[in-house]
Amino acid sequence: MCGIVGVYNLNGEPVPTELLKRMTDIIAHRGPDGEGHYTDGTVGLGHRRLAVIDLSPAGQQPMSNETGDVVITCDGGIYNSQELRVKLGARGHRFRSRTDTEVILHAYEEWGERCVERFNGAFAFAIYDRRQQAVHDGSRLFLARDRYGIKPLYYYYENGVFLFASEIKALLQHPAVEAEVDPHVLLEYFTFQNVFSDGTLFKGVKLLPAGHTATLQAGDPGSFRPHQYWDFDFREPAQVRDKREYEEELDRLFTQAVRR
Repeated sequence: MCGIVGVYNLNGEPVPTELLKRMTDIIAHRGPDGEGHYTDGTVGLGHRRLAVIDLSPAGQQPMSNETGDVVITCDGGIYNSQELRVKLGARGHRFRSRTDTEVILHAYEEWGERCVERFNGAFAFAIYDRRQQAVHDGSRLFLARDRYGIKPLYYYYENGVFLFASEIKALLQHPAVEAEVDPHVLLEYFTFQNVFSDGTLFKGVKLLPAGHTATLQAGDPGSFRPHQYWDFDFREPAQVRDKREYEEELDRLFTQAVRR
């Protein structure tokens, strides 16, 4: 696993690198192999690295595209990254590393926010995109979480300050976030012995639901709305097939999952 953090100040305040470092330091256990920080005025991204696939400096994060106007910080992996790498290479994309994080970056460039529909894996990532600043009056931040919610992604959004992180303790390093209990979520937990909403026990801190993405556009504070891109589908097929066909399909899918 890795650790990711980020700050997006829609109130116009610059993001100090010292703040990002405090946020990544407290989740250093998630990534003992290195750290990285990126700032661009009101935007800051941080990363704690656990090197798995590409151990070279080319896998360092936050990672940018060739022109430096799309930057990603990512936790997790894409199991079908090799398949996607071949497809993207055929479309003219060139890779500088063997990481699946770079595959995500190029997939976003090629297919936009719908790139997540092509991913098979466990991931939580944030992409800072400033390619359309002149057109859309500002940059945008794109967040995504895997289908099953294997990788966590918490966020806080109040008074023009948007924060995200792999763990709540990183959010608490920001002076705007207080370790205050949310009584409504606490009641939900005591009632069901679980939390079924997107809330957490910390007031103002939410969890991006599994199988969801969200985009925050500079200049539009109300633009942040989580969007569900995937859900379970238990419907029976229109035409029931022979039992042997189901067994063969299960064998194919299981073999494919193990290979990936």
